[in-house]
Amino acid sequence: MILGRVAGRIYSTIHHSVVSGQKLLIIDKLNSAGERTGGYLIAMDSVGAGPGETVLVLDEGNGARQILEDKSAPVRSLVVGIVDGVHVP
Repeated sequence: MILGRVAGRIYSTIHHSVVSGQKLLIIDKLNSAGERTGGYLIAMDSVGAGPGETVLVLDEGNGARQILEDKSAPVRSLVVGIVDGVHVP
């Protein structure tokens, strides 16, 4: 799982049928303190995340395909949760 923040959205008129009608989000990677690490992901949204929200991203294709229940889905990264808070002792 990767901690990230929704930075924006990607729009596409030509795409694979699996992502038809789905939101594709640009996710800035964060460290445990909530600071940007400089990396980013493009992930399909499965929870209704919006701009500025902190999210959990599953960045492993097989796990994403299992959640989508489609063994042939061309999806690697999937937003699977909206984070309410992070506590690191």
